[in-house]
Amino acid sequence: MSSSSILFYLNGQRVTVDEPDLDMTLLQYLRSTGLTGTKLGCGEGGCGACTVMVSRYDTDTSRIVHTSANACLCPLATIDGKHVITVEGLGTSARPHPVQERIALLHGSQCGFCTPGFVMSLYTLLRNNPSPTEHEIEECFDGNLCRCTGYRPILDAAKTFADMAWKQGTVLADGTVHVQEPSANGGGCGIDGCCRLQKSPAPAAIVHEPTEAPTSAVPARCCKKGQNGGGCCKSRVDSGVAESANQAEVDKAAVIAKFQRYDPTQDLIFPPFLIRYAKHATSDAEPQLRALDISSSDPQAWCKRYIRPLTLGGLLSALEQHPDAKLVAGNSEVGVEIKLKRAKFPTQIYVNDIPELRRISETADGVTFGANLTLAAFERALEALGAKHGAQRTQSLAALRENLRHFAGNQIRNVATIAGNIVTALPISSLNPVFLAAGASLTLASSAAGERTVPMHEFFLGYRRTAMRRGEVLVAVSVPFNSEREVVRAFKQAKRKGNAIAIVTCGLRVKVDEQRRVVDAAFAYGGMAPTTVLARAAAQAALGGEWGAPPVLDAVLGACAQELRLDFAVPGGMAEYRTALTASFLLKFWAASCAALDIACAESVDLEEEDQRVVSKARQEYASVEDRAIVGKGVAHLAALKQTTGEARYVDDMPALAGELRIGLVLSTHAHARILGIDGELALALPGVVRVLTAKDVPGENHWNIFKDEEILPTGEVHYYGQPVALVIATSLKLAQDAARLVVVHYEALPAVLSIRDAIAQQAFFAETRRLVNGDVDAALAAADFVLEGSSYCGAQEHFYLETMGAVAVPKGEDGEMEVFATMQNPTVTQMVVAEVLGVPASRVVCRVKRMGGGFGGKESRSMLIAAFAALGAHHTGKSVRIALDRDEDMQTSGQRHPFYSKWTVGVTRQGKILALRARVFSNGGFSHDLSINVMEHALAHLDNCYRIPVTDFVGRVCRTNTQSSTAFRGFGACQAMFLSESMLCEVADRLQMPVEAIRELNLYQRGDVTPFSQKLDGWNVPHMWDQLKAKAQYDERRREVDEFNRRSTSRKRGLAMLPTKFGLSFGPKFLNQGMALVHVYMDGSVLVAHGGTEMGQGLHTKMAMVAAETLDLPLESIFISETATNTVANTSPTGASVSSDLNGYAVYNACKELADRLQPYRKRMAGEPFAKIAKAAYLDRCNLTATGHYCTPDVGFDWEKQEGLLYFYFTQGVAVAEVELDTLTGSHSTLRVDIIMDIGRSLNKAIDIGQIEGAFAQGQGWTTTEEYLYFPSTGRLFTTGPGSYKIPSANDIPRDFRVELLEGADTSALKTIFSSKGVGEPPLFLGA
Repeated sequence: MSSSSILFYLNGQRVTVDEPDLDMTLLQYLRSTGLTGTKLGCGEGGCGACTVMVSRYDTDTSRIVHTSANACLCPLATIDGKHVITVEGLGTSARPHPVQERIALLHGSQCGFCTPGFVMSLYTLLRNNPSPTEHEIEECFDGNLCRCTGYRPILDAAKTFADMAWKQGTVLADGTVHVQEPSANGGGCGIDGCCRLQKSPAPAAIVHEPTEAPTSAVPARCCKKGQNGGGCCKSRVDSGVAESANQAEVDKAAVIAKFQRYDPTQDLIFPPFLIRYAKHATSDAEPQLRALDISSSDPQAWCKRYIRPLTLGGLLSALEQHPDAKLVAGNSEVGVEIKLKRAKFPTQIYVNDIPELRRISETADGVTFGANLTLAAFERALEALGAKHGAQRTQSLAALRENLRHFAGNQIRNVATIAGNIVTALPISSLNPVFLAAGASLTLASSAAGERTVPMHEFFLGYRRTAMRRGEVLVAVSVPFNSEREVVRAFKQAKRKGNAIAIVTCGLRVKVDEQRRVVDAAFAYGGMAPTTVLARAAAQAALGGEWGAPPVLDAVLGACAQELRLDFAVPGGMAEYRTALTASFLLKFWAASCAALDIACAESVDLEEEDQRVVSKARQEYASVEDRAIVGKGVAHLAALKQTTGEARYVDDMPALAGELRIGLVLSTHAHARILGIDGELALALPGVVRVLTAKDVPGENHWNIFKDEEILPTGEVHYYGQPVALVIATSLKLAQDAARLVVVHYEALPAVLSIRDAIAQQAFFAETRRLVNGDVDAALAAADFVLEGSSYCGAQEHFYLETMGAVAVPKGEDGEMEVFATMQNPTVTQMVVAEVLGVPASRVVCRVKRMGGGFGGKESRSMLIAAFAALGAHHTGKSVRIALDRDEDMQTSGQRHPFYSKWTVGVTRQGKILALRARVFSNGGFSHDLSINVMEHALAHLDNCYRIPVTDFVGRVCRTNTQSSTAFRGFGACQAMFLSESMLCEVADRLQMPVEAIRELNLYQRGDVTPFSQKLDGWNVPHMWDQLKAKAQYDERRREVDEFNRRSTSRKRGLAMLPTKFGLSFGPKFLNQGMALVHVYMDGSVLVAHGGTEMGQGLHTKMAMVAAETLDLPLESIFISETATNTVANTSPTGASVSSDLNGYAVYNACKELADRLQPYRKRMAGEPFAKIAKAAYLDRCNLTATGHYCTPDVGFDWEKQEGLLYFYFTQGVAVAEVELDTLTGSHSTLRVDIIMDIGRSLNKAIDIGQIEGAFAQGQGWTTTEEYLYFPSTGRLFTTGPGSYKIPSANDIPRDFRVELLEGADTSALKTIFSSKGVGEPPLFLGA
């Protein structure tokens, strides 16, 4: 008997759902019930924002299995019999679970959108292993992405659960926190009163003498146990720099010492009922575990029937009745096809609850694995079998495990199965080449024909075609043991080490006799043909040959090159690279197998097989703050605990209002075309579709942005592939999106320009030109010893904020009022755009934002369009309308970092001194102006980076192309410009045969020098920081070590680079350099602060609250910031340009200072009384307890036509040293160590600013390594539309040793900013390049 109801537990409570929606995912269900802590980040299982823990009882092993899973890919109907725990089930901000507490208080949450996913991944690990190793902790996050933190603080927090973590780090004795470290790694020497365990004294002022590295005085209480008789016990003789006590470690120790103890017995138990349910041991009066057979009555449903058998016989019977049914296991492939390709599978059979398909059996010859073993269980089984049978017999199993290490993330491996990986027959499978090389065989079964065995080499017939017959199912996979003198290895290359689709993957096997003659060989490859293939000619070339002899290697490589050729236009591209990888993998295998067989290999290739990734470590350094009560301290983000517990609300977490409607976008299918007509008749015919809106439905102004050259909805032409053409308003998101695909748009295709080079060739530019000209460049070039010409290019970058763009518009029902809640960095201009679109005064529109899940500039201007869509829908329907973009929609429509291209001519002396630079700089602005002219201005002003160039001729043009409008992105053109300049310097260094660091150091600006835009460099600390970091990072010693490593190593090479940066702080348009604030003191003594900045993870609200508390002389807990809204603080500047703390901080200060002055008489008269009484007394005395604050940056304002004025208020500066190892055979790289020092003035919050530095670095690292923006050249359609194809750095990509230090002791007396602080959000990004 089957059932149509599902039963499961949710956070400890039993739930029964009758006839569940077959198209609904677990994520959709959770959010519909108000559990919005689980987030939608991508919808394809690639980001981990939707991670939950799913537990089940395994009847075969009689144990409870806890797994992390992607709720976005998990069909609700598959949850029957399981226990789901979400982030809300762990704790609350008032009573957090230790995981939530530690990530929050150790600064592991910035924007917070990804945080619940990290919490649940770590929680799942602890449920399975309460005392994990640090390596296991790092690996548990391989399916989670974060765009803000750079991962370091998340890992630090998580490692407090490690078996040996922090045992040498913190001691709380007699109320005093001490910091201890192993003496071998640079901690206290063990003598009581060691200088390393003291607080650091106030740093001495910097003396700007660049000739010698700075030194620190030995503290008075130093134990004097340094080397060579004296000096600080922890001083390095080779650097000459003594390390003083580090407040960052003291702060961390103090937080850790107060953590609640983790007690696994206090976690939610697995419901005993579910154990009896799984064992079919429930009573007659209780629900019974039954097969499921559920039908949908929804005519628009994608899945019409869902069948869940519990036995293999039941599966075969169901498949006999429904031979065309789609078999679903982990749903990691089917779910993505449904989500992204809108595939429909009317009948689905779920196979993951069949115990027979998960069993493992052994014979003398090999192992047979149940085809429905999850990949995680498969990996554990492979490890156990290796330990049981020894390394030689299980080489094929070890090779499978090797490729599984980097297959997807934990959440996917926990649900995806062996069968799914094989049967989908994808050409880039990580496992199929290894199965093929190992000589595996498959057991297939059907109800009609019974079982049959198919050798793996006969199974794949073509692209996603196999030898399976209609009605068959894959039951098992058999892998033979290996014999003596047999070697098997697996290799895989992807854009990113973990959780990335393979570019090329392979399984390679060779067997030799006692004379080392090859008696058997198999070389299997994925990514080199429409399906997994054997390189038969290469294997044939090896047979009979002496393995280890160079002629055999040449024959094998030659045969492989002939056999695995790829056409230039091959799907997936990179034909030359992929072909090279096949040879590289063979070469690696050659050396590894020769070593394993004890054969002397003539090729000197250092092909040591990389073991598990080295556990990362990090260090942050800053001095204590003694002269302030609150400002400057390392206070945790004030919303961090709300974010780790899922309580923090984002726009799409807001509860839906009654009758709320959703928007589906109709997107252009041409890069450039004339619109001939739009027909929404088919869409409107669907029940529940309310309106189809086009340009004619815009009641007010249809043009927007600064230049008014972009339409809200297009009238005559579309200008890029994916441009919104029309809006469908419907009662549900699914219906709106389905209906949008029924809207017919008739086009006439027009020529399209898709790249910078094409635009330059066709002179497709926006009208504006920007110049910075100083001196006679031709004369300076003529006087140079060398004149070099060249070009440089840097590509686009996707913001990849974890929260996609969204908005909720609520019509107020009178006077045309509209309330808009949106993901926006610029509420004021969003208000103006919405008002203009609706044709009402701005006073009728209120825009609100509480927080955003990341922004990075991407929500400064492009989000206005999304808010306008919601408002337009609300205007026409009179109801609340919500829009929340899917990841692919967001990436197609939102814009990106500007690609840049430059042609340059530089003149230098023989010594490497730069005399003159002529640069013609081009950016890809996309189809509209947006902010591209300002980006170009900022870029030209940073072409010099940190170098004095006496004579310059810079000209910048913005190209007009048929791509999304490029927009603001962290760095705003500066990082692109510096990248172009540094690329040029590298070519100069090659020409002069000098180290590029020598050229950089030689040309560094000195204090008092003048930039190409005539700004004198006061407060210039780069030369000092260069010297300081060069000594502290042991650059010279490591340079010698790297050179020696490269001399010895033939295939692995290391690079060591030192790079400075300066970043100008101010908005380009003068009027934007102002901030506003409103502060209320209430009668109970609490304080409400409103300011013009928005919170997107950078800790702005936390810093503003700290400024208010410091100024009002109140505890931080007294200050509250609710949101940013245009009806409390009007006419605000966007949150961007790294100046939001400057502008809004001073505005908050001014308002609070006014209130403090008003309250001073009452405080004096009522000394010692609680502030609540003082505030009440002031109110009763009719004292105004509300104040507004305004601030405008003095002196700034640059005229680009006259090239005069002050362009930047100040510069944030930094220096970094990075060491990277590159595998020259594959292109894989590892960042071994990074040292950064940043001058950020007197930080408002040192811990938050350290996090900004680390996060910016990681974003810059991604921009120049793993992140690649790709279009289809024939259509202009964006290819990289989600985490499956676009790879931001993961936790496994960050530096293995990551050290960040804040410059201390610099003279900030002339820095006229709030508490002498500097902006930090953008400046460090370039150091990651």
